[in-house]
Amino acid sequence: MLKKLVLSFTLTLASATMALAANYIEPQELKELLDKKTPVILVDIQPAADFEKQHIPGSIETNAFPAKTDEEKARLDKVLARIKSSKDLVVVVCPRGKSGAKNSYNYLESKGVSEDRMQILEGGIAEWPFKELFVTGR
Repeated sequence: MLKKLVLSFTLTLASATMALAANYIEPQELKELLDKKTPVILVDIQPAADFEKQHIPGSIETNAFPAKTDEEKARLDKVLARIKSSKDLVVVVCPRGKSGAKNSYNYLESKGVSEDRMQILEGGIAEWPFKELFVTGR
């Protein structure tokens, strides 16, 4: 009985970890998509000052970070029409790719955006290794 319980727990944990991992995109993978000019909707939630300092070209500025309050989450509404009018991959770009990104991801999902289309940039802007690709300004 204990073996079955341990096995069941292990399988559940592995499934949960795999499901969570499926919602993240590695920087190298995103760079390859951008290099190939694959259509991607980059939802950047950085604060305004941080976005102005550096962001990935083509990012949509929302300033929703950390997307905890209703007001911050509502800032994501401006990208919903664009997301819903396409079938493109949606990548949430956060300062570090952690709770703010997950809050934004959950909010977009609650607004009808399929998890199958959404990814979170692993490590966010802080761990984006291709600094030469950053642009400044708005």
